[in-house]
Order: sequence, then structure tokens, then C-alpha cells
Amino acid sequence: MIDLSGKVAIVTGGTRGIGAEIVRTLAKQGADVALNYRKSADEAVAMVAELEAMGRRALAVQADVSSFEDAQRMVDEVVEKLGGVHILVTNAGMNWDGVIWKMSEEQWDRVIDVDLKGTFNYLRACAPIFKGQEDGRFISITSINGLRGKFGQSNYSAAKAGVIGMTKAAAKDLGKFGVTANSIAPGFILTEMGESMPEKFRDAAIAETAVKRAGMPVDVAWLTAFLASECGRHITGEVIKVDGGQYI
Repeated sequence: MIDLSGKVAIVTGGTRGIGAEIVRTLAKQGADVALNYRKSADEAVAMVAELEAMGRRALAVQADVSSFEDAQRMVDEVVEKLGGVHILVTNAGMNWDGVIWKMSEEQWDRVIDVDLKGTFNYLRACAPIFKGQEDGRFISITSINGLRGKFGQSNYSAAKAGVIGMTKAAAKDLGKFGVTANSIAPGFILTEMGESMPEKFRDAAIAETAVKRAGMPVDVAWLTAFLASECGRHITGEVIKVDGGQYI
């Protein structure tokens, strides 16, 4: 049984899509949860109210994941108000697609700053806490496109590949302190963004899967809860695909 009672989790990008489902699932298993938001204050307030209705402590902090200072400030606030951090899930991400011969420096920099540097910023802020308490779970949400690359996504694929490398390095850096670090690599997951895709692209992604269906946010959330719990205590440095066989 997954039991996260007494644990405090930080989930970046936790107001919608996969991140919101991760927040709910961790809370349902007993964790108190903090999440960041950049602009969507109403969604963040609604999520806090939802978690508090479950009987959990919850905190929403305005913070840009690409800012080193914002990440440290948020982690400090979580420690002050919720009493610590035991689980870090770096889910926040973005894509800004373009073929490589047309991609602008701004497109490249923004995706790298949010997806890759944003992961580093929160891991860097939480790592001393995990090390000091000799306990912690770091779970990065990457993508199968960080493993295989994807047409028109050189920035996104590079960022997500970097997240995988960072997570594996963190597993080695922090392992002797009782900390695990793993990546989850979703394939096509039917979020609000997926539903807004042109039908032909959505159908093409589903056709790539072995199971011939789209994944749902809860498919990623349940694996996140497993890795965050004692059930996953001897798993570290892994990249686990949640893709219905899309990669194979």
C-alpha cells in the first residue's frame, strides 16, 4: 500500500494536466503538497482548496521555475510553513516547436530555461535538505522524446534528455544519503494540451502505441506516488516510460 502520511511534497507545474493529477494523487495517499504557479493564480488557489478539503495542508507559491532565486525562495517557504520537504517532483515544462534550421535563439533558450534549468533549480534547492535528513525522493518528469528525439523539437528533446542525465547524476550524488532519483518518461498523454491538438496529430500519436490508446494523467501520477513511497525505496537512477508502448 502506498502511504505518504507525514510527507511534504513539492510539485512544479502542479495546476493543470499531469502536474495537477500528481498533486491530487500524492495528497490522496497522505502527503501535504506545495505547488508553484507563475500566472494561473486562480487555478492554484482552487487546487489548494481542493487539497485542504481532503484534510491535507497545501501551499501555492508564485515562482518562475526558470529563476534560481524563485526556486530557493519557494523551497525556503515550504520548509517554513509545512515543516520540511521529503518529495520533489519537477513536472513544469513547455515546448516551443520548430525545425532546427528555423529555430530562434529565443525558442531554444526559453525551453532549456524552463524544462532543464527549472529542474536543476528545484533539485539544487532541495538537495541539501534531502542530504541533511538522509531521506528524499526526487522524481523528474521527462519525455520519451528525450530518449528518441522528435522532429521539430530539438530544444525540447535536448532539454528532456538533459533532465534524464541530471537525474542519473543526482542518483549517484545523493544515493549514499538515502535519497533516490528517478525519471518518468511519458509518451502521448491526453491532457488539455493533447485534446487541443489537431485530430490528425493526436491520431498519429495514438497509432504509434502498442495498446492503441492515449495515456491519461493518472497513469503518470500513480507511478509518481509509487516512486515517492517506501515501495520505491530500492529504485534509483531509472528512466521509466509511461507510453503504452509508443517508444518500442
